[in-house]
Amino acid sequence: MVSVPAKARRGAAIEIKTLISHPMETGYRVGPNGAMIPRDIIRLFTCTYNGEEVFRAELSPAIAANPFLSFFTTALESGTLMFRWTGDGGFEATHTAEIAVE
Repeated sequence: MVSVPAKARRGAAIEIKTLISHPMETGYRVGPNGAMIPRDIIRLFTCTYNGEEVFRAELSPAIAANPFLSFFTTALESGTLMFRWTGDGGFEATHTAEIAVE
């Protein structure tokens, strides 16, 4: 889930919220068979606004399952926000959202 305002005034601060469904296994737990459960986390989240990176978060095993991130950026011009999550085991998810700046 991504929440971006559909419209904003030029120069206004806008809040962006993201929530991604992911189990986030730390790699420190033992499974029912006695073997370690492999680590499976989202390691990196980035957000670009018309191709320019405006937010980056490097995540660690201490992050909860289904990580929620909230951050602010400045509405400069109409365009596209692109969200990208990458993680262990080749995990990658992307989402885009449009914003109209008046």
